[in-house]
Amino acid sequence: MSEGAKRSVVVTGASTGIGEACVRLLVEKDFLVFGSVRTAADAERLKAQFGENYAPLLFDVTDGDAVARAAAAVEDRLQGGTLAGLVNNAGMAVAGPLLHVPIEELRRQFEVNVIGQIRVTQAFAPLLGARASQGEPPGRIVNMSSVAGRMVGPLMGPYSASKFALEAMSDALRRELAVYGIAVVVIEPGMIATPIWDKAESAAFDAFDRTIYGPAARRVQKWAVDQGRTAVGPELVAEAVHRALVGSRPPLRILVLGGSALHYYAQLLIPARLMDWLMARHFGFDKIRRPLVSSRAAKKEVIQWP
Repeated sequence: MSEGAKRSVVVTGASTGIGEACVRLLVEKDFLVFGSVRTAADAERLKAQFGENYAPLLFDVTDGDAVARAAAAVEDRLQGGTLAGLVNNAGMAVAGPLLHVPIEELRRQFEVNVIGQIRVTQAFAPLLGARASQGEPPGRIVNMSSVAGRMVGPLMGPYSASKFALEAMSDALRRELAVYGIAVVVIEPGMIATPIWDKAESAAFDAFDRTIYGPAARRVQKWAVDQGRTAVGPELVAEAVHRALVGSRPPLRILVLGGSALHYYAQLLIPARLMDWLMARHFGFDKIRRPLVSSRAAKKEVIQWP
């Protein structure tokens, strides 16, 4: 832990939203924060904003060579010291009915939210203490999941599947890295007000408009954007991340909700078939009916997916 015994942490996806809030709080707590961004402009902006306690890293989690270069740069800066933490925050969301989501988009969802997280973890694990000889206490890994990693609604299959996978990998990492003394903590935010909702509002749902899911998809989109924009700010998640990094015995999972957790836990306890019905009613999926085609008409034409 070089830099005058200052605690050092890597935060991925630091340019906006939860990542930027984490950088802000950790800098205030006198951490040296290595924050990853994907553009030089964002690196310069955050450096000017946060000063000497912020060191930009330029990489995309899907770029293995760039991640390796960043890990080497951090190792050089630490001069043999150990990272206090790695916050795997970078991520993105793909939404839409699974029957119609392009396979390349589904693959990109997993490349960023799942494979990218493991790529970064593998690269920085030695600096957290996963190596043969270690003179300093090991660091911690904080994985940014979501309530969507334990429950899933219609049109959120791609995103939820990636977070379900991250939850499973976090459990495996926690049990495997225990031999090095490296703790793994999962953060599970609910709706958080971040710029992601601007992206969600402008998401290209046009292709889905031509499917049976069109009207319901627009209702889900509007509901999510409205809820997201009025949710609590990312500062609440940053506080949970700080707790995960410095707490003497942090929980394995930290749920971050703006209000009561009762609604969340109720959804986990409600029987699956009842929850299916409630979600169908809420989002209008119960009003969708598959077009009926007479046997005579069916002989004359072939019904294809749009």
